Amino acid sequence: MTDALTVTRNDDAHRYEIHVGEELGGFLEFRPAGEGRLVLPHTEVDSAFKGRGLGSTLASEALGDLARRGDSVIPSCPFVAHYLREHDVPGLVIEWPHDTDAADSADPSEPA
Repeated sequence: MTDALTVTRNDDAHRYEIHVGEELGGFLEFRPAGEGRLVLPHTEVDSAFKGRGLGSTLASEALGDLARRGDSVIPSCPFVAHYLREHDVPGLVIEWPHDTDAADSADPSEPA
């Protein structure tokens, strides 16, 4: 992959976006859930970029930013839940949803 990857927060659209060069490659949505809390309901990577690790890069950068901001996250997206089970994000406060069985049984290679 020769195009530069950049991850930015788009507050108007309530999502983090990953760009491959100038092209939108995917996004991770967030939804406010009270003061300093965000639900992460959905991650999507454009099929043109599947298999290039964009989902993991997007999750890493977005979750790192949320940790730096001091927000706590509620990972309802199966991809994000799987990522958090496999990777430590220093300083991130995680509030696991009550229905963790759904996140455990989802295929983490396919962002919802």
